[in-house]
Parts: sequence; structure tokens; C-alpha cells
Amino acid sequence: MATNAGNSNLVKGLGLLDATMIVTGGMIGSGIFIVSADIARQVNSPALLLATWVITAILTLIAALSYGELAAAMPQAGGQYIYLREAFGKLPAFLFGWTFFVVIQTGTIAAVAVAFAKFAGVFFPAIQGRWLQIVGIAVIALLSWVNTKGVRTGAIVQNIFTIAKVVALLGLVVLGLALGRNETAIQANFGNFWANADWTWAVVSVTGVAMVGSLFSSDSWNNITFLAGEMRNPKRDLPLSLAIGVGLVSVLYLLANIVYLSVLPLAAIQNAPQDRVGTAVVQSFLGLGAEKWMAAAIMISTFGCVNGLILAGARVYYAMANDGLFFKVCGRLDPKSKTPVISIAVQCLWACGLTLTGKYGDLLDYVIFAVLLFYVMTIWGIFVLRRKRPEMERPYKAFGYPVLPFLYIVFAGMIEILLLLYKPNYTWPGLIIVLLGIPVYYIWKKNEVLA
Repeated sequence: MATNAGNSNLVKGLGLLDATMIVTGGMIGSGIFIVSADIARQVNSPALLLATWVITAILTLIAALSYGELAAAMPQAGGQYIYLREAFGKLPAFLFGWTFFVVIQTGTIAAVAVAFAKFAGVFFPAIQGRWLQIVGIAVIALLSWVNTKGVRTGAIVQNIFTIAKVVALLGLVVLGLALGRNETAIQANFGNFWANADWTWAVVSVTGVAMVGSLFSSDSWNNITFLAGEMRNPKRDLPLSLAIGVGLVSVLYLLANIVYLSVLPLAAIQNAPQDRVGTAVVQSFLGLGAEKWMAAAIMISTFGCVNGLILAGARVYYAMANDGLFFKVCGRLDPKSKTPVISIAVQCLWACGLTLTGKYGDLLDYVIFAVLLFYVMTIWGIFVLRRKRPEMERPYKAFGYPVLPFLYIVFAGMIEILLLLYKPNYTWPGLIIVLLGIPVYYIWKKNEVLA
């Protein structure tokens, strides 16, 4: 097995709780409080709104349980990058790392940091316009600095904010079901549950495309794999944390949408002001003070999400640098904290740059196709490595192999085809970003640019 140079120098400071909180915290951002409005507008059916979240939960859980095999077999810093390298070689792995750095991770950091600033504006009205970017950059810089102090420091921050946002989301569910139940909404939504739902191609295709919102709201669960080199017992805790974290968030997301349908008629969900369905729901039983309650909850959620993204993302560039595929200095560890400080700093600078452009949202839309493509490739890597490396130690084997991993590939592949057919403006730019990495790879390899 190829090794990840420098992996042994990392501090083994993460346990099962830390890993589970990183999975959970990476998934819960602001999306669950917002994207259901857009999904509801597209599918125009209570049943199909829930179906998008149920299918997303099933696909995400299958993916997480499948990744568990790779994570336990190759518990190295860099995670998914390492799996792609071992299964397909350095070029596909580089294309993942390239897209991850240029847009996926840094663009998400920028978008979530600005989302924090937007909701901070509820308490501080002066935070608008250029100040949104300034506050977003301040959050990125602060949390990048925190994560240079050591993996335990980053994990402690992550644990605190993840527990807080799980409690907040659980509070929305419990209070919504206890205080917010609206008989008119329940009758309208569940009395006509299957409205506009059938098996025609038009409905299936619309539902598949609408899943983009739920899939992105459920993304970043794979971030824990990037930190495998800093886990005390990765062979056991990585698969467990993936299963527990993804399972917990998926259940909370589904319950939140049941609450939405129990409190608001579908039309009210579709037309929630600024798509803030969570705020509209809480406002229905708490009154005008709901906006501040929800703003505080989303600020906690987004702050913790940014921390987890920063903590995990830098380990990918660290692994790439040790392979000679990223700036050499990013492969160094701070002698005191044993963290890839320069990798964190480079990530911080690029994320701040994307924040200033204001185009991170567009970029994220563009890479939806690419994100799913890399998930499919990675899970296909399980089949490849079972054939190429039958002797590899596999402390955990993918649940339901080969059926469930294959079903994930089929269904995710169908969503990719639907996106190509119905969202070409989103898919082709993402593919171009990925393909631009090919000449960069060969230039880098030929000239050993800063590596």
C-alpha cells in the first residue's frame, strides 16, 4: 500500500465522539432551514417533498457505510483523496483535490461564513452589503487561527457547536410537533398527500433534479475521512462515526420536514419569505420573536459548520503536498501543534478571496455534478480495490456489498444524467472546472512547480 508521508507525525487526538461530531457538524449548516422551500416549489407535492429527503437519506447512508470500508482500510490523512489515488491513480485523485481546493471546500466555507453574517444581521442591522463579506472573512480567519492551535482545539470547538445545533434542530422538531401543529395544514398536506405525485417521467425527473438541494444540505459527511490520520482508533471509529452521524442527521432532517408539513400548508412552504421555512414555522407558534430565535440557531449552526470544514479540508492539501501534487510547504507540520498550519493558511486565503468575489454561490451550483461524480468514483473504487488488492486488511467491509454500493452508483448516476439533461447551465461549468485540472496536473508533474 502506498503511504502518506508525514502521517505518523500527526497527533492521534480524535475519538469516536469527536469523529461523530465532525460528521454531524459538517452536515448541518443552514440548508435544512431553507432549501425545502425551493424543493417544494419544484415538486409541488407533500409526498414528493418528503420523498426527496427520504431518498437523500438512503443514498447518503449507503455512501457513508460504503466509505467506511475504505476509511478503515486506509486510515490516512487526506481520506477520499487517498482512496481515489489507490484505486485509480494520481490523476483522478488530483482532479478531486484540485476541484476540492478551487471550489468545493473553499467555496462552501465562503458561502457558509457569509450565511453566518447574514443571520448576524438580524441582531446587527449594519451587517449588510460589503459588511457581509467582511464579517464572513473575519469568521474564516478566526476559525482558521483556532485550528492552527492543534487538532484537539479544533475538535473541542466542533463538539460544542455541533451539540448546540443538534439541540436547536431537535428543539425545532419537538416544539413544532408539540406547539405548532396546524390542523388546516395537516389536512391540506396529509389529506392530499400524493397530490401531483405519480411515476411519469416528468415527475420522476423533476424529483431527481430537486434532490440537488437535499443532497447538498446532507453533504460534507465525508470530511471525517480527511482526519483519519489524527484518530486514535480509526479502524473502528471511522465506520461507526459515519454511520451514527449520517443516521442522526438524516432522521433529524426528515423530522424537520414532517414538522414543516404539519405547521404550514404546502403553499406557505413554497412561498416562505426569503425561503426561510424554519423561521416561518417557528414564527407560527412563537410570534415575531421567532426570527431572532432562528437567526441565533442558524448562527450557531453555520459557525460550527465553518469550523469543521476548515479543520478537515486542510488535511487534503497536506496529503497532496506529500505526494508532490500541491505546494510543498503545505506538507509541513507545525513543530508545536503538529497541525498543517500552512495548509490551513492557504485554504483560508483562497476562501477569503472567494468571499470577496461574491461568486461562491454560483461556483457551488456549478460543482454539484462534480461532487456527486467523485462520490460515485470513490464507491466504485471499493469494487476496484477488492479486485486489485484482495490482500488488503479490511477491518470493516461495506454493508450490503455488492448490492447497496452498486445501487448507489446506479441511482447517483441517474441523478447525474438528469442534471446533464435538465440543468446544463449547472453541470457543464462544473465539468470544465474539473477538466481544467488535467493540464494543471501535467504542468505540475513536468515542472515540479513548488513541489
